[in-house]
Amino acid sequence: MADIRIHDKRFTPFITATEIEQRVRALAALINTDYAGKNPLLIGILNGSFIFAADLFRGLTIEAEISFIKLASYKGTSSSGHVVTAIGLEEELHGRHVIIVEDIIDTGKTLHSFLPGLQQRQPASVKIAAFLSKPGALQYDVRADYVAFEIANKFVVGYGLDYDGHGRNYPDLYRLKDADF
Repeated sequence: MADIRIHDKRFTPFITATEIEQRVRALAALINTDYAGKNPLLIGILNGSFIFAADLFRGLTIEAEISFIKLASYKGTSSSGHVVTAIGLEEELHGRHVIIVEDIIDTGKTLHSFLPGLQQRQPASVKIAAFLSKPGALQYDVRADYVAFEIANKFVVGYGLDYDGHGRNYPDLYRLKDADF
């Protein structure tokens, strides 16, 4: 893996596609055990989670369903501070076991803003599966139940995560080079 350039920034290799695949398979195995016989509804948060959500969902051997919602709080390399809902959720959640699938828990603002409305719909349970978690950036009390990788507070791209719309397609994860931050 070599360094990559996206727009005006340089990124260096961080986590390989092989490591990602192994961790996502391990999370799917945990969910298979935890939700056997429960038919959970996975709700992927677009755009960033679509690759993680697809890989996680393909790893499930239990009966399950998947849907998506579009929430956004990022512009460039930092959070904008407010969450925008662009595509809503239409599924009936009353009495359902729900697993929110998120690409990254950074400040926690996106999920902090989303979860109260979700809880009003009276699901049987709500858990969070996150590809990445940045405990050093957390500003809200939002914790994932399933985490593929816990990372330092560095900006990353690849495996669904982007920098101004680019870089989502890389199968590996790259972190911003310190000199470019």
